[in-house]
Amino acid sequence: MKLAIVHDDLMRRGGAEQVARCFHYAFPEAPIFTLAYDAENTYPDFKNSRVITSWYQKLAKDESKMKKFFFPFGLLAMHQLDVTLFDVILISSTYCAKYIKVSPGALVINYCHQPFRLAWYPESYGEYVQARGLKKQLLRTVISVLQHYDFKAAQRTDYFIANTAETSIKIKEIYTSSKEIQVIYPPVNTKNFYVASHQNGYYLMVTRLEYYKKVDLAIEVFNQLGLPLVIVGTGTKEKELKTQAKHNITFKSRLSALELSKLYAECRAFIFPQHEDFGITPLEANASGRPVIAYAAGGVLHTMLPYKELVAQSTAVFFKNQSVEALIEAVSLMENIYADFDPEFIRQNSLRFDESTFIKSIQNFVLDKYGAEYKNLHPVE
Repeated sequence: MKLAIVHDDLMRRGGAEQVARCFHYAFPEAPIFTLAYDAENTYPDFKNSRVITSWYQKLAKDESKMKKFFFPFGLLAMHQLDVTLFDVILISSTYCAKYIKVSPGALVINYCHQPFRLAWYPESYGEYVQARGLKKQLLRTVISVLQHYDFKAAQRTDYFIANTAETSIKIKEIYTSSKEIQVIYPPVNTKNFYVASHQNGYYLMVTRLEYYKKVDLAIEVFNQLGLPLVIVGTGTKEKELKTQAKHNITFKSRLSALELSKLYAECRAFIFPQHEDFGITPLEANASGRPVIAYAAGGVLHTMLPYKELVAQSTAVFFKNQSVEALIEAVSLMENIYADFDPEFIRQNSLRFDESTFIKSIQNFVLDKYGAEYKNLHPVE
């Protein structure tokens, strides 16, 4: 079995990149094909693998340029990335990994974090929402083209894997997949995190600084409350968000694993105001024994144990509306009950999603489907 791993891009550290990283550990001999690769800003584990990039690597020197020129250059480059010599194509995709060139007989397995957000949910981008006139019309044209190519490419998938049940519904609706879609929750590298003997008074966010991450909501709330907030991440909204933040809000980026784990372990609680299909960072906070303040939607409904009556048997406080008032109320509640959370109980919750479980599940899925396909092509007489 000749297997190739394909991931959108390796330019950052995020949940999707953690999945690609675990694909590498599941099949360590497999090369990784990707649009572009920035070894210094993604996980160092990829340095131990064979990474093959498209010609777009010459244009995409950093994440900002990669996004700026993706349409049409990145789109074309991914279409031309050739994996036709491989029997099995294992894809980790949020947008373009499924565009690669595969042979007609290859088994294509697509771990879909979500359908391409820009193509199918453009309203989650501030540039689209705020655009007017000619710019709006141009964006609609681009989105129409992306939808055409994205849908067509998705039809080449033999088996989808979804990161949550919610994502599986989206896959069926958007890509009209008729096959059963298995849900395998994304991995959490729990061994990178630890429970500290003490906590400091700051709250923590670890996120990309993008419109749909609702970082602006957290900033407005903590501006009003005056409580310390540490925000870790980079993104296209970085300058704008920094200008909105008062002196009690600190921004950090490009931290080492040890620096990040220390921030997690010593925070009072983790802030998660966005709607994510899964959401790995709340589980990283749990792996550090810290509770989460989360918007009650998406993946946290399956991964967190919300506070209702017993704080010591909870891992999170939920708020139901993405509003300043609702988040202020949740933070105020946390200020009153944070000392009653049980760090060891919280960490145990995260261990349900440890990456060792994920790696084994992926190996079993691929080998099972490959065996079934081989039997179909070569029936026993």
